[in-house]
Amino acid sequence: MRINISFYGLHMKKLILAFQKNEALLNDIKNCKNTEGVQIWWLGQSGFLISWQGKNVLFDPYLSDSLTIKYADTKKPHVRISELVINPADLDMIDIVTSSHNHTDHLDADTLIPLLKANPNMAFVIPEANRAFIANRVQCPLDMPYGLSDVDTLKLNGFTFTGVPAAHNDVERDKNGKLKYMGFVVQFGNYSVYHSGDTLLYEGMVDILKPFNLDIAFLPINGNKPERGVAGNLDCAEAAELGKQIGAKCVIPHHYDMFEFNTADVEYFVKEAEKRGIEYKVLRIGERYSI
Repeated sequence: MRINISFYGLHMKKLILAFQKNEALLNDIKNCKNTEGVQIWWLGQSGFLISWQGKNVLFDPYLSDSLTIKYADTKKPHVRISELVINPADLDMIDIVTSSHNHTDHLDADTLIPLLKANPNMAFVIPEANRAFIANRVQCPLDMPYGLSDVDTLKLNGFTFTGVPAAHNDVERDKNGKLKYMGFVVQFGNYSVYHSGDTLLYEGMVDILKPFNLDIAFLPINGNKPERGVAGNLDCAEAAELGKQIGAKCVIPHHYDMFEFNTADVEYFVKEAEKRGIEYKVLRIGERYSI
């Protein structure tokens, strides 16, 4: 469902409504505390919340309008096309949060600062290469985040994180060889999920991911178009093919339906997934999926 709305002086004809938001979403999350299996919510862009055995992991949340405000009077306006689902300050049950790289839709001060205040014991998992930048942006102590690269694993609260390279648009490293752009494989109980961050395909990617026997692969679909003036991602066909090649039991697309200039039609992903015979789930913003 879509409605017309005016926002920061920009008229958006088709605002995508959330499946559920605010109090309804918060109640859904809290009521799943003792639910068996894994519960997954898409919070927009690349943000996903996973709940398992009463513990909550939040991947790359962007829960503000900071980019829309920042670029409102520029040649690259970030016109929001979907509803905000929740105030990050209300998410007071988060055990672990991630940032896969330094772009604001994956490292948003207006999201992470209130989230850190609401969850003073929350662990923060980041690329080690970005530690100083991140600490400055989100106003946290330099030694507070847990840093990873692609040779590292980290065990936190029943979850094991493994760093995976991401190409956005290239696999970049700092002077110490640490990755600046990352994905994360997270293993817990009998489950294994992969959050890509932002990435294109790169040599060896399938060989890295396939051994994890992934239950879920969260993959971007907005594509790589230089005329947008931003780094690119997998497109719909590439995401579907990667999901097939790595043997993911289910692919959930992300990184679309947030900004007018940098999105994709998820129906193309559906067609590509069905063409390849892979399992997939398309979520509405705020919607829950259970495995």
